[in-house]
Amino acid sequence: MARSFTEITDLTTSEVLEVFELCRKMKTGEIAPEPLAGKSVACIFTKASLRTRISFEVGINQLGGNSLYITDKEIKIGVRESVHDVAKVLSRFVGLIMIRTFAHSNVTGLAEYATVPIVNGLTDLVHPCQIMGDYFTILEHKKKDKYSIAYLGDGNNIANSWLNLASLIPIDLRIGTNESTPPDKGILEKARQNSESSVLLTGDPKEAVKDADVIYTDVWASMGQKDKQKEKENLLSKFQVNSALLAGAGPDCLVMHCLPAERGREITDEVIDGPNSVVFDQAENRLHIQKAIMAFLLDR
Repeated sequence: MARSFTEITDLTTSEVLEVFELCRKMKTGEIAPEPLAGKSVACIFTKASLRTRISFEVGINQLGGNSLYITDKEIKIGVRESVHDVAKVLSRFVGLIMIRTFAHSNVTGLAEYATVPIVNGLTDLVHPCQIMGDYFTILEHKKKDKYSIAYLGDGNNIANSWLNLASLIPIDLRIGTNESTPPDKGILEKARQNSESSVLLTGDPKEAVKDADVIYTDVWASMGQKDKQKEKENLLSKFQVNSALLAGAGPDCLVMHCLPAERGREITDEVIDGPNSVVFDQAENRLHIQKAIMAFLLDR
């Protein structure tokens, strides 16, 4: 079976570090592998995208391959055709499959039945490429053995992916959220099993950001949950990342957001556009980390 990247914990700790080093070498131009030369990559999108689509298409091209944009309207995975059959058919045509979708089971199903690597571009459960790129961004800006990272907002796929990373490498992770919007219980428990990490779940945003190296936020209502926008806003309004909250963090604290941002809700303009913000470095590094992940998988 081909190696796949359905979530960060598909990798070992040493493999996570290997991907970061591969990313560094590829970004600086030290190496320029083309493992996709002469191959195509099926990119399945059942969720709209800016960063995921463009970064993967550009990255696939730079790795020597050709990207195929496939919408849910065309294949209706799991409805018109089973996940099993889609995986088997696409494996005959392409060298790798990337999917950005709602149900995590579609990604794990593809990984189970495909004979080529599967890369998770996002599901409702996790967003692994995003957090790998974000941690690489932190490594570029700060040099520490262990970072204190405060995530504020909904306990969504971003929060779950930070927990997955904390289960593999040392992180002082603080999640500030409402008791009604917690992260996945199983993923939280697994992260807390890593004795080298500390995981705090708190309803106090000031406690979460105290002396933090990084403040991270995301939209309160993710794609597919916009009908709950007002409900989430009522639950999470005190977790807005603004200048007053930023003042309680470390003096050179990085501000991060995976984008797209709903400015004026989860984060204010003066913070996302301010000197502490590295949100557009994050966006750029999606390209570099995804190239590294694909190259890593294709070398297995």
